[in-house]
Amino acid sequence: MKILIELTYYRPHTSGLTIYAERLAKALAKRGHQVTVLTSQFDKKLARDEWMDGVHVIRLPVLFRISKGVVMPSLGRMATKLVKENDVIHLHLPQIDAAGIALRGRIWKKPIVLTYHCDLRMPWGIMSWLANQGVHVMNQLAALNTNRIVTYTQDYADHSPYLRRFRKKLRIIPPPVELPIATLAAIQDFRKKQNPEDQHPIIGMAARFASEKGVEVLLNAMPRIREACPQVQVWFAGPYENIIGEEAYFKRLEPAIQALIEQGAWKFLGTLNPEQMAVYYPNIDMLVIPSLNSTEAFGLVQIEAMMNGKPSVASNLPGVRQPVLCHAMGKVVEVGNSDALAEAVIEIAQHPAAFHADAQAIKDMYSPDKIARQYEILFAEITDEIKNQ
Repeated sequence: MKILIELTYYRPHTSGLTIYAERLAKALAKRGHQVTVLTSQFDKKLARDEWMDGVHVIRLPVLFRISKGVVMPSLGRMATKLVKENDVIHLHLPQIDAAGIALRGRIWKKPIVLTYHCDLRMPWGIMSWLANQGVHVMNQLAALNTNRIVTYTQDYADHSPYLRRFRKKLRIIPPPVELPIATLAAIQDFRKKQNPEDQHPIIGMAARFASEKGVEVLLNAMPRIREACPQVQVWFAGPYENIIGEEAYFKRLEPAIQALIEQGAWKFLGTLNPEQMAVYYPNIDMLVIPSLNSTEAFGLVQIEAMMNGKPSVASNLPGVRQPVLCHAMGKVVEVGNSDALAEAVIEIAQHPAAFHADAQAIKDMYSPDKIARQYEILFAEITDEIKNQ
């Protein structure tokens, strides 16, 4: 099967959406499909055309940006060509370009699946507001022309204004999650480098430094946590400088973070590759997901942590709370409540044995190969429907 996947950003860009898309694309390619990813050349240093892990990646030049969105003048011509050449169209939302590609898919009678990752809420600003409205309109048009809409959990689907409009097209498929196998030696080397004084607890936060991630909630919780756990450290894994659309947010929080860095209570580890993330998780004591709004729909990193036996403290948001509730590994806390976050962190630090589950069962549930098979079934289902029309 020839599968066209389209999304605004693809690897090496780091976000839950791009990681999801990469894992699924690689799994489909391993299962024998011809997979093409159409995306933006968001960094001019990136190759316009390359193969990555069996996946053909085509990047189109960016003329200019509107907040986190991009304008690619050559998209229409290339999209038409690739839609004609492929058997199935798979779109990742939110994004502004999916509507035109979905329309092309409908014209040429190609099965179209749309994976909806989250409701979009841009940072404050007139350009961000305009971009937000444009994306909402184009998302609606994309949904009208697609055959099925996939999301991670029924919980999120029930609370998303967008997904509630298209219940008949909805399918629930868990996200693909995997990490490389880390050796004991690599785990120990990472510990010696990052934690030579053997401080605990280590609070992990693995995310882009973005306003919806609720970094300030953790910052405000730190005085209470440090009072109960004087040796606590936060290890922030992920991009944190010059994030598109988030520069002002980082600048606002930087003084408080710098103070914690100087006191030995905060570390920026930067963007870690999969091999590095595989040794990161065994060295933390818990993960925190203090997200603030529906831009966060699940938190793939929670599953990565749980696969390594580490519990999560997650905001009580639709979808985001599901890993903790489904696997009984951690605590769910009120959104934006720093005191509740602090109490949960302290409880887990003091009673870690109470928050363990079967890590292998979690790995099996989210295996990329298993998730790819579910998409294959969905593609075949739609193909049969189109043939019988």
